[in-house]
Amino acid sequence: MKNSWRLILLLCLAITVGLMAPKAFAADMEQVRQEAKQGGYRLITTNDLRDLIQQNSAGVLLVDTRQDWEYAAGHITGALNFSMEPTWLARLTRRGALEQFLGPDKHKHIVFY
Repeated sequence: MKNSWRLILLLCLAITVGLMAPKAFAADMEQVRQEAKQGGYRLITTNDLRDLIQQNSAGVLLVDTRQDWEYAAGHITGALNFSMEPTWLARLTRRGALEQFLGPDKHKHIVFY
């Protein structure tokens, strides 16, 4: 009987989280859109990225911003790793290092993921 209640509570929790997840994702995406707009960035889809790479792979710089161990576990072929937390403080404190990492070529499409 005790295990039945635990199972019911766990099921209720799973349903609640499942119902809330799409709303949370939508809110996160809206925040991402606003931040991109404020920063002068453009968001693209994976299909857009594929097309961009097929058209001119040399003109695209892929930057994997995950932790080193995540990059080592697997990344998009050709991507370079620049670990950075997704916060304004990280962007501010690592600005010089990022500029040096990206180099002087201002004509490349730079894609962060």
